[in-house]
Amino acid sequence: MTEVRVTIDGAERSVAGGSTILQACGGPGTGTDGGIPTLCYSDTITPKNACRLCVVEVEGARALVPACSRPVEDAMVVSTRSERVDHARRMVLEFLGSSVDLSLTPEVAEWCAEYGADPSRYGDDAATVAQPVKVDNDLYVRDYAKCILCYQCVDACGEQWQNSFVIEISGRGFDARVSTEYDVALPDSACVYCGNCIQVCPTGALMPTTEFEMRAAGTWDEDRQATTDTICAFCGVGCGLTLHVQDQSIVKVTSPPDNPITHGNLCIKGRFGYQHVQNRPDAR
Repeated sequence: MTEVRVTIDGAERSVAGGSTILQACGGPGTGTDGGIPTLCYSDTITPKNACRLCVVEVEGARALVPACSRPVEDAMVVSTRSERVDHARRMVLEFLGSSVDLSLTPEVAEWCAEYGADPSRYGDDAATVAQPVKVDNDLYVRDYAKCILCYQCVDACGEQWQNSFVIEISGRGFDARVSTEYDVALPDSACVYCGNCIQVCPTGALMPTTEFEMRAAGTWDEDRQATTDTICAFCGVGCGLTLHVQDQSIVKVTSPPDNPITHGNLCIKGRFGYQHVQNRPDAR
């Protein structure tokens, strides 16, 4: 593959042609390593440029560009940290933090500290229209008060993975939200309960019912959870599973995004069909 020379934060490097700026920088960063922060980016979904948190400055460009989707060009000069970049990221964090609940979004607290973001300065009136938690099935819960409209669940349900096209963005402005057709309940929609939307949700707006109930009861504790990679035994495809276990019980199932078979996607049996494993008789 043809390589191009780019300069990133003053350091010249050679990267594969066709790479994005984010890939050239080593991928998404965290609040502790000083890398490029991202919210709407996923390894398995084509970038939608929705959150704009990963913007960087490219020499000669009029506006800041999203690192997640902008391909590198030969002799490109990129600045991932500048006064302009930091100001833009601070505003994005404040706008999102003042309008939705980011309490379950990883790294946000670190990013707010790093960029000096204070969402509370906009006041309570800046919040989006209240959206009650949607509990209309036994498998997963939708809490759109945490939704940042990153489109990842829409794309995972649509043409990029499941091709069920159950959900889409409805409304405009503060009324924009993820919705089923005619806003019907999931059991009345075409949902096949694969849960792939949960897999890609970055904010906890979508989560398995088991996790939701344990969080409500105050018993969910990721520090006490162990993960085990295994193979789904329901059919012969060989999908990769990651079992999240707490107190000797499976509390959630995910799939590794880099798995060559599933790429993080599962069906209803693989993601939710683990109850039989725990249907053990009471100890005598």
